Amino acid sequence: MKNIFSSIFLLLSFTVFSQELVVKETVLNPSNRINDGVIRVEVDGGTPPYHYKWSNQSTPLTSSQSTGLVEGSPYTVTITDSKGLSVTKEYKVPAEAITEFFNGIMTPAVSALGSVLFWDPFAAIGVYDPVIYADVKRVEIPGWSPDVQDKFTLKEWLRPEGQKVKKGEEIAVISKNNGDTETILAPVNGELRYLVKEGGVIYNWENPEHVIEQGAHILAQIKYDEPVVIAHPNGDPQQKAIPFIVIWLVVGAVFFTLRMGFINLRGFRHSIDLARGKYDDPDAPGQVTHFQALATAVSGTVGLGNIAGVGVAVSLGGAGATFWMIVCGLLGMSSKFVECTLGVKYRNILPDGRVFGGPMNYLRYGLEKRNLKGFGKVLAGLFAILAVGASFGGGNMFQANQSFEQLSGQFPALQGNGFWFGVITAVLVGVVIIGGINSIANVTGRVVPVMASIYILAALTVIIINIENIGPAFAAIVEGAFSPSALKGGVVGVLIVGFQRAAFSNEAGVGSAAIAHSTAKTNHPPSEGFVALLEPFIDTVVVCTLTALVLIFTGMHEVEGMAGAQLTSDAFGSVLSWFPYVLALAVFLFAFSTMISWSYYGMRAWTYLFGKSKKVEFVYKMLFLVFVVVGASVSLGAVLDFSDMMILAMSFPNIIGLYLMSGEVKGDLDDYLKKLKSKLLFNSKEKG
Repeated sequence: MKNIFSSIFLLLSFTVFSQELVVKETVLNPSNRINDGVIRVEVDGGTPPYHYKWSNQSTPLTSSQSTGLVEGSPYTVTITDSKGLSVTKEYKVPAEAITEFFNGIMTPAVSALGSVLFWDPFAAIGVYDPVIYADVKRVEIPGWSPDVQDKFTLKEWLRPEGQKVKKGEEIAVISKNNGDTETILAPVNGELRYLVKEGGVIYNWENPEHVIEQGAHILAQIKYDEPVVIAHPNGDPQQKAIPFIVIWLVVGAVFFTLRMGFINLRGFRHSIDLARGKYDDPDAPGQVTHFQALATAVSGTVGLGNIAGVGVAVSLGGAGATFWMIVCGLLGMSSKFVECTLGVKYRNILPDGRVFGGPMNYLRYGLEKRNLKGFGKVLAGLFAILAVGASFGGGNMFQANQSFEQLSGQFPALQGNGFWFGVITAVLVGVVIIGGINSIANVTGRVVPVMASIYILAALTVIIINIENIGPAFAAIVEGAFSPSALKGGVVGVLIVGFQRAAFSNEAGVGSAAIAHSTAKTNHPPSEGFVALLEPFIDTVVVCTLTALVLIFTGMHEVEGMAGAQLTSDAFGSVLSWFPYVLALAVFLFAFSTMISWSYYGMRAWTYLFGKSKKVEFVYKMLFLVFVVVGASVSLGAVLDFSDMMILAMSFPNIIGLYLMSGEVKGDLDDYLKKLKSKLLFNSKEKG
């Protein structure tokens, strides 16, 4: 009896042991480059096939290997066999290079800051479900791409409309221009819906409406029995969040637009007059003209976001994102008016002529007037810290890094020479910024109009060459803005994509531009507010919109899975074969002008924290130039992401102060408009 029990025990033990999933891992750090870690697992036991649920969202459920991992960050994988037996393991790719070490440390910091900036309050309180669902599966022309040059006709339907079809079932036959035919298979189970009649043309590359129309290559839809969650490769549901930072910036812009009586619209003509120099008083306090202040501030915002960022936005949100981008740009004009008016009002001009102004000043001294001295000092200090970090990262290293990537992509001789590119760029930047705001303003006053003109002329050339697409293009924009497909996230999804791109691009509400505008020669703070409201118009309503129109007119807005800058470059290149080289140079000029503007923003924040002496300024400038070289020659990943987020975070202390002082700005505006109406302002034409 004892032997029988022993045998049974051994048998049970063997059975249980054989059912256990035994995992053997291989962890690789193949090079000193960041974000190239590899984790590979091998499984014994259980019942194949296995499913692998990685915490890395880009790794498919069927893959036993996860690549492109951040060194130093933990990753988990849950392995499940066909009988439901599962085991969870955690691994970490060891960081070896110093860049990998810093990248690994900063990754959780990026996640923490991102959880604040991109937190969705509406989803958190249950107002809506952020998960993206698909009601239908689109049936596309096999192998179609936006650059295909062919005509596709629906030759025959093999299943009646409204019938339930199964995955893999033959549903239609299509023919190409050369007479070749292809049988279309149902991609999923569901109810078949026709989008093209038998004998009808599905897609014709010579028809501009087909080139522009979103989803022109779709011949049918299959309706799911129940809506299906759209998931990442690892199985996590995709979500369309409404980020808190976008709400914060847009609600502020709406408030200031209403509070200032739609100054963005009624003040536009006067702002043009000011920028043209009609009211420039040479004896007014300050260092630069209205136009130079505008050029400096515009150079800080017009840049890679207008090229790469718009490409991403239109790719994600479709043509309709363009409409909401314009709306947000118009609203942002009011935020710029308020912050730049305060920037001049609370500036401090030293006997040597140097100007110290911006949010640090009006947050501290403006709130001190309201018996909020302690609160104002906290907000000003927080803003200054964020501005210094943003100037080294988003305003410097990111610009150097991305301009080198773009130029080396077009000029292969540059590849591998990031350090020397950084050194040369640092020398060029140094020559400008050593001279202070006057030197910066002189350079931006020349570079910005030239580079903007080249870019705008090229965009208009592409549009004019494709002018027959104007009707379909604007139809796609309006239709996409108000009745987009569920795959684009619906109206809310497209609106958020458009608002997000505009808010991130023009930096209205961030407060950075107020530092540049505080140096303007003027006796009337609202006059610089008027000049400043042109920035979001130039940056978003003009430059961003032209980029979007180039993408839409050329049909490149249909391309998925391509980087933003490359998408924009390809769109220009499809019409002007030589333009990607010009675009690469434009990216460098955009980046260069952004760096010199942000050097001034960061320096003023630095001097607020460490003192106003010229020695303190010199230390900052030297550090800034070192970071130019670092940004061009080293991949810093999460470090750049974090510093770029700091630009957005600057809007938290800034907009709080703007809300509290908006009444004061409204009073100053009313007084200024009375003087303007009574012709009491300096007028260069009348004086002449």
